[in-house]
Amino acid sequence: MPPVRGIVFFAHGSRDPRWSLPIAAVADVLQQQCPDALSTCAYLELTEPDLPTACQHLIHQGCTAITVLPMFLGTGRHARHDLPVLVEALRQQHPAVSFEVATAVGEDPRVTQLLAQIAMQYIA
Repeated sequence: MPPVRGIVFFAHGSRDPRWSLPIAAVADVLQQQCPDALSTCAYLELTEPDLPTACQHLIHQGCTAITVLPMFLGTGRHARHDLPVLVEALRQQHPAVSFEVATAVGEDPRVTQLLAQIAMQYIA
């Protein structure tokens, strides 16, 4: 039986509740384009839910393979140090579930191209 896949959009978090709106918007677009997708958002700090809570939500929906997609422009300290520690704890807590950490979205060449296109409107 193939794994039931889910994705967590993982971001830093902020005290400002409006800060998370763009992250939620990405999750909403995914749901619109793939209505059967199992996805949620999670935050490192200052915003809920945290990563363990978000993953528990997906596991309760039947996920057996979870990809954590860092919504960072680059792979900084949080992606290099904090996130691997959190994911390793999840692996220990849920040994029947596979966890994968994707590359930070900002390091995807498609995002780089899109950001450059956005910038071009200000110089053209």
